[in-house]
Amino acid sequence: MDWTFIAAHVPDFIRGAWVTLRFGLYGVACSAVLGLLCSLVRVFRVPVLRALVRFYVELSRNTPLLVQLFFLYAGLPRVGIRLSAEACAVTGLTFLGGGYMAEAFRSGLESVSRAQREAGECIGLTPMQTVRFVVLPQALATAAPALFANMIFLIKETSMFSVLAMMDLMNVADTLRTGGGRTIEVLSMLVIAYAVILLPVSAAAMLAERRMRFAGFGRQHPV
Repeated sequence: MDWTFIAAHVPDFIRGAWVTLRFGLYGVACSAVLGLLCSLVRVFRVPVLRALVRFYVELSRNTPLLVQLFFLYAGLPRVGIRLSAEACAVTGLTFLGGGYMAEAFRSGLESVSRAQREAGECIGLTPMQTVRFVVLPQALATAAPALFANMIFLIKETSMFSVLAMMDLMNVADTLRTGGGRTIEVLSMLVIAYAVILLPVSAAAMLAERRMRFAGFGRQHPV
């Protein structure tokens, strides 16, 4: 193990980790918003849109992110649409993650009994208020484990960003490995870098789940 080589290239991995984390979180946030909207369309049976959302969910979950990124980066320019590597990365991760987030949110929404919605309507809440104050808090608590698992999965999928020539962790590692031949050192640093990124996310997710359970979110009270 060449510690001098490792020390010299720690800054490169830090820059790559920042790119990975920044665009990964952008994609996760956009995926959560898209997934929530899609799940509401499916659960509340919005005409026409429901079929389109179902098609999108199946397409996004059954095609690899690598193929989606190639389509955005190399396919769209053929029809005159050009996106930067960063835009392709966020768009691709959002397209993939939205389908997974939609299913997680849908399972949470469907776990809330109809009686809860009717109770909200009985006390004078509008349909939007019922969803916001009655349905969503309970649905989010139920869906939290799946949502956090999806978040970690999507951050790991950022390893595909290297095909877009972005200087993320995978690209930095591949460049150093092919240029210097220090395979063991580079791969060891890569594993550590992903662990440094993902372990705090995993710990924060576990803490959030515990606090939600302790606070009683997701507990359906008799009406």
